Amino acid sequence: MKEKPKHLVKSVNKALNILEVVSNSKEPLGVTELSKKMDLNKSTVYRLLNTLQYRGYITQVNKNDKYTTGLKLFELGSLVINDLDLRKTSVSYLEELMELTGETVHLGILDDGEVIYIEKVESSETIRMHSKIGKRVYAHNTSLGKILLAFSDKEVVENILNKIGLPKTTENTIVKQDKFKEHLRQVKKQGYAIDNEESEKGIICIAGPIFDHKGEINAAFSISVPNIRLNNDITKKYGDLILEYSRKISEALGYQAG
Repeated sequence: MKEKPKHLVKSVNKALNILEVVSNSKEPLGVTELSKKMDLNKSTVYRLLNTLQYRGYITQVNKNDKYTTGLKLFELGSLVINDLDLRKTSVSYLEELMELTGETVHLGILDDGEVIYIEKVESSETIRMHSKIGKRVYAHNTSLGKILLAFSDKEVVENILNKIGLPKTTENTIVKQDKFKEHLRQVKKQGYAIDNEESEKGIICIAGPIFDHKGEINAAFSISVPNIRLNNDITKKYGDLILEYSRKISEALGYQAG
């Protein structure tokens, strides 16, 4: 996590906090709900919402005094994501991988100690992992995060462990640092990572690395599978596909294996 600056503009910080809370909520939120969630008085929340609504970042739902994110936020996010060569280059391969497996495929990067989804090709299956582009998740309990950390410098891993730790989210989450570091060594050796219901019960994810032209890890991609559709044979098949597409996407970005 980033350190708090000495000269923080409180009103801007509060407005951004509101924006994040509304963005992460599955349902529209009202002034009273936001006031309780953020421990701010209603008049302050109302003024901040009005400002954000005027700029298009927040919109009111059917005049019912509840708010959700506006199109302006989507527009800005799209400009950033669309400018990423990584996403443009990878998306066709992710689509191929989804067609081959029938499962949801994610593309993610490491940002400020967390994994952020920057692309998603969703499965048409009724039972599937539910996520959204722009969502942030822990690194230690996700296959994307594990593969990103396994190929990162040790200082990156230590920094995240010191600042964020290894919060337990399911009974399968690795919470001991020594065990986690050994796990990362194994992940790097085999070339792909598995999240065995460590982030979300019922969901198993298999991820591979994407390297840039300098040979440095640039991003990661994963296949997310409900455990009811997975067995040892399929896990082996998906692991092989991950290795294959790791090479394909990396080479498309200019990577040359030594």
